[in-house]
Amino acid sequence: MIRRLAATIAVVALLCSSIAAQKLQYPNTRRVDHTDNYFGEKVADPYRWLEDENAPETAKWVEEQNKVTFGYLDRIPYRASVKARIEKLFNYPRYGAPLRRGEYYFFSKNDGLQNQSVYYIQKGLDGTPAVLIDPNKFAKDGTSQLAGFALSKDGKYLAYGISQGGSDWREVHVMEVQSRKVLPDVLNWVKVSGLAWQGDGFFYSRYDAPKQGREMTSSNDDHKVFFHHVNTAQAADELVYTDKANPQRFHQVGTTEDQRFSILDISDRGKGFDGNAVFYRDTAIKADKPWTPLIPDIGNDVYDVIDNAGGRLLVKTNRNAPNWKLVSVDPKNPAEKNWITVLPEKPEPLEIASSAGGKLFVTYLKDVTTRAYVYDLNGRFENEIALPGLGTAGGFGGNSDDKFIFYTFNSFNYPSSIFRYDIVMKKSTLFRSPEIPGFNAADFETKQVFFKSKDGTPIPMFIVSKKGIRLDGSNPVLMYGYGGFNLTTNPSFSSTRIALLEQGVVYASVNMRGGAEYGEKWHQAGMKLKKQNVFDDFIAAADYLIANKYTSPQKLAIQGASNGGLLVGAVANQRPDLFKAVIQQAGVMDMLRFHKFTIGWNWIADYGSSEANEAEFKALRAYSPIHNLKEGVKYPATLTTTADHDDRVVPAHSFKYAAALQHAQGGDNPVLIRIDTNSGHGASSTTKSIEQAADIYSFIFRNLGVTPKY
Repeated sequence: MIRRLAATIAVVALLCSSIAAQKLQYPNTRRVDHTDNYFGEKVADPYRWLEDENAPETAKWVEEQNKVTFGYLDRIPYRASVKARIEKLFNYPRYGAPLRRGEYYFFSKNDGLQNQSVYYIQKGLDGTPAVLIDPNKFAKDGTSQLAGFALSKDGKYLAYGISQGGSDWREVHVMEVQSRKVLPDVLNWVKVSGLAWQGDGFFYSRYDAPKQGREMTSSNDDHKVFFHHVNTAQAADELVYTDKANPQRFHQVGTTEDQRFSILDISDRGKGFDGNAVFYRDTAIKADKPWTPLIPDIGNDVYDVIDNAGGRLLVKTNRNAPNWKLVSVDPKNPAEKNWITVLPEKPEPLEIASSAGGKLFVTYLKDVTTRAYVYDLNGRFENEIALPGLGTAGGFGGNSDDKFIFYTFNSFNYPSSIFRYDIVMKKSTLFRSPEIPGFNAADFETKQVFFKSKDGTPIPMFIVSKKGIRLDGSNPVLMYGYGGFNLTTNPSFSSTRIALLEQGVVYASVNMRGGAEYGEKWHQAGMKLKKQNVFDDFIAAADYLIANKYTSPQKLAIQGASNGGLLVGAVANQRPDLFKAVIQQAGVMDMLRFHKFTIGWNWIADYGSSEANEAEFKALRAYSPIHNLKEGVKYPATLTTTADHDDRVVPAHSFKYAAALQHAQGGDNPVLIRIDTNSGHGASSTTKSIEQAADIYSFIFRNLGVTPKY
């Protein structure tokens, strides 16, 4: 047995060394003499032609790149074992929290390896579940997703969206719930939209149909709001709001639970504004057709209407409150001087505010972990909801007549579980908790550390590992981060991550500036002209892990997706000596042209504009991953992932980055791009998610010198 094991290890080592010895031959990517002029500075863009996703030359390039990438991955001897292990870890039932309409409950469930979760209906909590809608039947390959699930207030109808291949475009349908009959209603070209019911219809937002062949890349302009009546054609829908003078604004409508108020939210991030305006209609006023201003002007303050409480609107806002507060606004007298503060700003940022059962349910973040509380509708404190530990809680929504609600909790070593909270008894009980094959939470530990960034700012980081690791600088480490758009990188559970942890890989989740971890000031400290702070924070995290003997540069990998893809691309350029491997997933890599595609203009509020502001151009030019590669530098091993249906961060970002990095690479580390089909900004199915994770983990193992033992 020992001899056989030794022989197997020797064969694996030989195969791995043969991969290392083989110099990869990349496709010959044509370079063109193209420059753009920004405030008098000429900037080269030699791979501009890769922005044309329909060109035969681009299609050929994609085919050739995938041939190199999958050829490399196919030669990793343990790749199939990694996939099998991930598949086993993923194969357990996963439930969504129940939602009630009258005496019926609705919830989602995935048996384990289903490509899409199935939605069920049952009478009462003890009833027999029946399938309401099965998204696995939307497409033969399982890549069409349910993207929107909105029940009418009486539970009679369901409006739901379908995303094909992971695209942000939605095709909306309507179902009669009790009969399960899908009505003939079909709404096309829906994007950045809720489905807000009022009576026998609902509000939704859409764009005009894009030019044929440019559905995935052309700029989306003139966001319109319509009202659709059940059992009518889309052509008959009522246009309720449009603003042709400001084509790059988002317009969305929601409704309060009692359906009295329709709330129109307007944002203008394309012009750099981070906030929104709010208008409303009041059905208590029969002739109330025009939209009446509640918050008339768009600035950098955010307003989120939570619900109607006795004719006054509860609004969560960061107006003069960077950590957020909750106020009550009289629609008839909405001036700020007339606001009533329900929940004043606290030292910790307010994250969730929702109403249910005549109460307010509120969560705050304390050093990136959730604290949950109950208040009455006037803001009087009632009690704290005891959570299982330090982690992330969500949900807490419900109906005004609910006697109990549901919420979820998870953390790095605590699988996502559903709790039932009794409003009268003020008590939580475990409702559903998963059992994951081969996972024992006691085998792992999580610690939170704080380190100082370049400018002295304390930055938090979670470190997850097997218990008892030795701090001798030899551990393989995977660092993950996002750092942007006022989003929090919460502690969260991932069953697939176990496949890394059990092999001795340490996982580090970094909470850089630019996110929402410490309120709006934290966000602003990592946006526009201060974006470099985010990269400095991440680099400082790597320095901390090395200085404290967790790892070394030869054992350190980094991973980020979307804005996080920008992050890892930028820091790999700035400190190529610090990292051994980079996983860049669907990143925003061309910071001078991101606003040219689909809804990319929406990101100007966070990034700034290369065309409208010279100072912002200089800041963007200084870190844009594509524009800061230097020929001959030895860059880390890099795996870039993208997909043909990503119409949020279009594949051209990753195409141009991979081409530029392959051209610049001065060392032997591989530079690969994995281009998926029928998938979008994230994996479009369980199958694709597992395949992608297996390839990423195999790449990490291979380049960090880890031979997994499965």
